[in-house]
Amino acid sequence: MVSRERSGVSPVGTRLGLARVQGASMEPTLRGGDRLLVRYGVPPRPGSVVLARFPDGTLAVKRAAGPRATRSGAAGWWLLSDNPDVGVDSRHRGPVPAEAVLAVVLLRVWPRPGRVAGSGPEPI
Repeated sequence: MVSRERSGVSPVGTRLGLARVQGASMEPTLRGGDRLLVRYGVPPRPGSVVLARFPDGTLAVKRAAGPRATRSGAAGWWLLSDNPDVGVDSRHRGPVPAEAVLAVVLLRVWPRPGRVAGSGPEPI
């Protein structure tokens, strides 16, 4: 699970935001309390770490394993936890609609700044 802290528009028009990780589902890549810089409106690639909203409204950081059609046949993504023994992901809830994948994680800004494995299509 994650909480969205704030978002804004950078000088070049890219929507950026901050998110805070809650829980252990993305360990060892991410830990509870990590703060992330995310970029909205960027399509994920397989392996990207993303910010997504599950159908029940839960906002979560997960790894985009790959594109997968939803039950209705619409475009979607199969999202997985890096720690398969903790948390809920597409193995429990099915594919997430493509429009529910809100942002791609670019990097961790606190407490251990650095790139997140598989994050972002390109650095900003």
